[in-house]
Amino acid sequence: MRGNTASGVRADAAYRSEEIEAKLRARGLTSRIHRKGKRGKPLTEQAMKRNRTKFSVRVRIEHVFGAQANDMGGTLVRTIGLARAKVKIGMKNLVYNIRRLGQLHRLNPFPA
Repeated sequence: MRGNTASGVRADAAYRSEEIEAKLRARGLTSRIHRKGKRGKPLTEQAMKRNRTKFSVRVRIEHVFGAQANDMGGTLVRTIGLARAKVKIGMKNLVYNIRRLGQLHRLNPFPA
């Protein structure tokens, strides 16, 4: 994407391959794609620690998509026209944020 200024790519272990790693290096991007063990060759302690660090960032994003997919009618947008689709997605985002605000307020009702 042209407007994307991020220097790293985050993804699930299913997207890791030598081909994708080479493409990321060619574009000057840092791979933050999870690693996974193979049969008879589990991940090293260092690799598991790196995955944990990567996951702590990814989990915050995955929860948003998961909530929208599971609680708000799935991922399919049934509208006619791009403008209506943008409004529908925007409304889902708004509802998620309001719901999340309620959750955060219940956890900490009197912020300092």
